[in-house]
Amino acid sequence: MRQGIRLPSPALAIAALALFVTLGGTVYAAKVAGLNGRAIKVKSLPGNRLKPHSVAANRLKPGVLSTLGQHSGPITGAEIDELSLGQVPNAAHAETADTALSAVDAQTALNAVNAVTANSVNGYSAGCLPGTQAFAGACWQSSSSETAISAPAAAASCAAQGGTLPEALQLAAFALEPSVILDKGDEWSSEIPVVSSPGLYGVVTVSDSGEVSFTASTNTRKFRCVIPLLT
Repeated sequence: MRQGIRLPSPALAIAALALFVTLGGTVYAAKVAGLNGRAIKVKSLPGNRLKPHSVAANRLKPGVLSTLGQHSGPITGAEIDELSLGQVPNAAHAETADTALSAVDAQTALNAVNAVTANSVNGYSAGCLPGTQAFAGACWQSSSSETAISAPAAAASCAAQGGTLPEALQLAAFALEPSVILDKGDEWSSEIPVVSSPGLYGVVTVSDSGEVSFTASTNTRKFRCVIPLLT
C-alpha cells in the first residue's frame, strides 16, 4: 500500500495558528506600549544582560558597588593612578608657603647686605657729628668742656645733648687714643663709688695721664660727653 504525505490534523493546525497569533500580538503590543524598566519584573534580568552605563548610580541599591570587583575594603594608594588626580589644595598652599619662605629669607639676606653699605638706618645717619670721634661703639667728644662745673651739672649737660658722661675705665682708655688729651684738672665720669649723705657723694675722675681717682660731686671739673653712634 502506497504511503503518502501525512497531513496535520485540524486540531494541530488550529493550535499552531493560535500560537503564531499570540506571539505576534505580544511583540506588537510591546512596540506599541513601549517596553521600559517599569514593565520588567524585579530581579528578572541578570546584570550581564544590562548595557554599560544604562543604569544611573542613584538607581542602585546602597552598598551594592562595594561588593563588585576585587575590592572588599578601602582603596589603597598603590591602586590609585596619581596622574589621574589633581593637586591637593593643601599641597598647593604648602608649595606657595615654601616659595614665600624662600622669598623672606632672600629679602632678609638682601636687607643685611644693604645694611652694611647703608648711609642711614631708619632715617638716622650712621656716623659721628663734627667735634666727636668714634670710640668703643659710640661718638666721644674730641675735647673737654670749656668750663668746669659740678658732676650733676655735667651729667645734665650731656643728657641735653643726647648722651651721657663716660665710664671711668673707658675714659681712661680713651685718653690713650692718639691726639686725645684729657684736662689736667681731671674730668668727670659717670661712676659714683661713695655716697656720704643726700646730695653729697664722691664721683670718679680721670686725669690726663689716665689716672683714676674720685672727688666730691660738688667740686667743679671739666667733662666730655659720649653720644650714641646714630645721630
